[in-house]
Amino acid sequence: MLGVVSETHAPRIRPNRTLWLLSIAHAVNHAQAVIMPMIFLAVIDEFHVGVETITFVAAAGAISSGLVQATFAYVTRHVPRRYLMGIGGILFGVGFAAQGAAPTFNVFAATNIVSRIGGAPQHPVGNGLLAEQFPPDRRGFAISAHISGGNVGTVIVALFGPLLLATFGWRGVSVIFGLPAALIALAIVRWVTEHGTDRAAARAEGSVRQALRQVWRNPVLRRVYLASVLGGGGRGLGVANLFALLYLTKVLGLPSSTTDLMYGGLIVLSVPMPLFAGWLSDRLGRRPVIVGAYLGGALGFAIFISVGSSLLGLWIGLAVMGLFSFAESPQLQALLADAAPAGIRDVTFAIYFTLAFGVGSLWTALYGVIIDRAGNGAGLPIVFWAMTASFIAAAIVMAPVRDVAHLGPSPEPVEAV
Repeated sequence: MLGVVSETHAPRIRPNRTLWLLSIAHAVNHAQAVIMPMIFLAVIDEFHVGVETITFVAAAGAISSGLVQATFAYVTRHVPRRYLMGIGGILFGVGFAAQGAAPTFNVFAATNIVSRIGGAPQHPVGNGLLAEQFPPDRRGFAISAHISGGNVGTVIVALFGPLLLATFGWRGVSVIFGLPAALIALAIVRWVTEHGTDRAAARAEGSVRQALRQVWRNPVLRRVYLASVLGGGGRGLGVANLFALLYLTKVLGLPSSTTDLMYGGLIVLSVPMPLFAGWLSDRLGRRPVIVGAYLGGALGFAIFISVGSSLLGLWIGLAVMGLFSFAESPQLQALLADAAPAGIRDVTFAIYFTLAFGVGSLWTALYGVIIDRAGNGAGLPIVFWAMTASFIAAAIVMAPVRDVAHLGPSPEPVEAV
């Protein structure tokens, strides 16, 4: 039985160990996400496919992963989270390594999508585990540390990715970044402990359908979900970084030495801001930090696409994008954990990540259509203006939300009139 063991025989919960292991897994997850645009560029040349084809593969992987995340609303009621993280991590790592052996583009696309599906548990299951093990007044920092731990992987790739690609090629790099994901997944199964209190609370709360009704009646959750879909149009990793690199290389035609440095700068800035935003939201509240991140990200997109080929302007735009476009998602997730009682927490996260990274990823497919119809030169600027509009719209959606008091027991959420 996968029930809750008695307190006498319950394993000791070590939240900091859990956070470290999940953050390392997230670092590998992000490392793959950041190396992918560079691999995509090499794949475009090797298999002679267009930019729009690559955007469709990226969108298919994100949508598939997002839809799989919906199943965790049910599965987490019956299976310990560490096992879900382990199974997903093994599939994630092996799939990524396997794409390095792809003889054709179709095989590459299939293994890439399978790998993305394996990465599905990282956010909803991992954040649910952190929300269970950390008290509310440390939850914003813990979830942000989980995100920033992932961003450490992005920095490693930003600094060493081009060198690794030049040395081992995209096929070798796929193996180098794939196998560690499988190894850390095994470590999570071995060393993460959990009591299953959320799992027991979820079953005691009622069915998944009853939980979904509770979620729908919660005005804070509804606004967070809508903002997550709108904000998916410019979300930092997988969107802003991919299209920024495509714009710098395929439209402006900057040399690789310059684009590698700019891409690295964008990624390096993604590490400190989520940590600072999490610390700040634990003190000032989630809403002002979320709205500020959306407006700052929109400003960064607008600057980046408005300055033409000015290197100084591009650097300023990238800096603002790096500081803000990666900071909104962890604070939305912390607000979800505050607003959702333990019994519906997994359902809440499953819906969020299905919408944010599944439905929200339809933006990437839309951008592929725009680029296909308008061409790289005209289409990519349209994409960045669409990103700007998506972040402004998300800020407007979140502006009326009052913060849930996240010190003490979970209260009923309220919304401003």
